[in-house]
Amino acid sequence: MFELTFLGTSASVPSADRNHPGLLVRAGRHRILVDCGEGVQRQLLRSGVGFRRLGRILLTHGHFDHILGIPGLFSTLRLRRSADIMSIHGSPRTLDVVVGMLAGLWGEGRAPIPLQLVPLERGQVLDAGEFTIDCFPVRHRDTGSFGFEFVSHARRHLLPDRLAALAVPDGPMRKALADGIPVTLEDGRTIDPEDVLGPAQGQKKLVIVGDTETTEGLQEHVRDADVLVIEATFLQRDSAMARDYGHLTAAEAAALAASSNVGQLVMNHISGRYSDAEVLAEARESFPNSRVANDFDQMVV
Repeated sequence: MFELTFLGTSASVPSADRNHPGLLVRAGRHRILVDCGEGVQRQLLRSGVGFRRLGRILLTHGHFDHILGIPGLFSTLRLRRSADIMSIHGSPRTLDVVVGMLAGLWGEGRAPIPLQLVPLERGQVLDAGEFTIDCFPVRHRDTGSFGFEFVSHARRHLLPDRLAALAVPDGPMRKALADGIPVTLEDGRTIDPEDVLGPAQGQKKLVIVGDTETTEGLQEHVRDADVLVIEATFLQRDSAMARDYGHLTAAEAAALAASSNVGQLVMNHISGRYSDAEVLAEARESFPNSRVANDFDQMVV
């Protein structure tokens, strides 16, 4: 299960209602920030989420509207005397921008909090046990952009009637079976996990794509996602402008969702030139289960 809190849903120019990009993903004990636009630390406070256990930032790319909140957030964490290591994941090009920004404020190779910079390459970013994060390249104006695929592991639960029928006692033996380990009972019988486990249930897939100039190459990563979060900066009537700036239209985001068996499309990075109703109407023409994200929206995958 993934809990999402949208901290900023604007395009490059914020509005009175939309902050610069930022999305908090909570999964188990992990709290992961995807992008950190200017003002995100205040959005964390206003949302009621706060800073507790915030230890990882995934950056889609290095444009300033997606990273300028990092210095302020780090300053606050320093004042709060956070001793936790902050890991920032981004493409080498993105991390170069971050390193330069931090050096200009605190000096070469320095940061106000313990910091780990992790260059992204296609493939696995994190295996947290109960879920994994993979990354994949995204085309956006030669920025070395990445999207992120969160997948929770399917769980198989013990079947009480089978345990009772086989006389498996409560305690360590049942835990071992739940972990997929065969056990031997006192009477010498060996019980295989397949004898007492039900079908796999509960796998969830969340895909987050930041700015992108095309949907080409994304379908293999987006396919069968329960939720796809992706930009929809322009409407189709301004598709030429979308190409010039390296962004998608709502119609293109919806077409990707429709062709990839996505459960729900959530559009963000919304330009102030359009109303939510216009963006939603265009997307729903080809993908009815679409929504426009607003700041402080929360949802569960």
